[in-house]
Amino acid sequence: MRICVFGAGAIGGYMAVRLANTGHDVSVVARGPHLAAIRENGLKLLADGQEEVARIKASDNAADLGPQDYVIITLKAHSVPPVVDRIAPLIGPDTTIVTGMNGVPYWYFHGLEGEWAGRRVEAVDPGGVVSRGLPPEKALGCVVYPAAEVDEPGVVRLIDGDRFTLGEPDGSKSERAAALSEALRAAGFKAPIRPRIRDEIWIKLWGNLAFNPMSALTGETLDVLATRPDLRAVARAMMVEAQTLAERLGARFAIDVDKRIDGAAAVGAHKTSMLQDLERGRPMEIDALVTAVAELGRIVDVPTPTIDTVLALVSARARVAGCYDG
Repeated sequence: MRICVFGAGAIGGYMAVRLANTGHDVSVVARGPHLAAIRENGLKLLADGQEEVARIKASDNAADLGPQDYVIITLKAHSVPPVVDRIAPLIGPDTTIVTGMNGVPYWYFHGLEGEWAGRRVEAVDPGGVVSRGLPPEKALGCVVYPAAEVDEPGVVRLIDGDRFTLGEPDGSKSERAAALSEALRAAGFKAPIRPRIRDEIWIKLWGNLAFNPMSALTGETLDVLATRPDLRAVARAMMVEAQTLAERLGARFAIDVDKRIDGAAAVGAHKTSMLQDLERGRPMEIDALVTAVAELGRIVDVPTPTIDTVLALVSARARVAGCYDG
């Protein structure tokens, strides 16, 4: 199986090493010192007290690698529109595009029936540039649960987790989903296939859309945001608004909002990725996690006043810090 990981940072590197070491023809698209280190020393994974190394093809030019069976995109969503043309050489007639990104996916309305079929989410697919370059019919949904980080160029460290949930946008059973699930499971991952992949997306996004921007605005960690009554109330209001609009779109929530918040509290004194990006001066993942949800609310005519307020504030904070140009 020919698999290319586009954006072989922490999560992408984790997947690439494990898949390569179970016999698949794995390549990565990376850049800078990370690419140089992979070429010289291989891609290293530190996990469970052990070091795994995979000698894999690596390039900053996808044309060097050619069409693949699977292209796994593990960039942050805001990084995708500018590089769609760079991904194109990896895509052939039978390529499956696996979207391992947080937030509302660009293909959200593909495979949906009813009045919203065929709509587009401008926040993650500006002007349709992503869906033109990465056809939604080639997309396979993927919800990423592990946490990992790049320790140094060429070295990825697993923090926790091994589950990647897959699902077809139209809810069908498919050979391509089954084959990838089998490959991931053989590599040591949990890779369930769900017929309602959007439900899985919403359960993860539910917390991200509230706690990420709130942490960036306040500097607080998850335990404080989820337990201090005034902050918990804001997060809960955002999540209730999101649940209302998601259910209008047909999503189902398997857990109660307060249980979801309690789950975040149990994580402890964790800084969200958005707060970490702000502190390090990196681009912040606002559009896929928050802007897109507000846009969905407008599409289905569900008011999102709390989401809109927090979005306005975190966008301004990020612009001042040079971490957002939206």
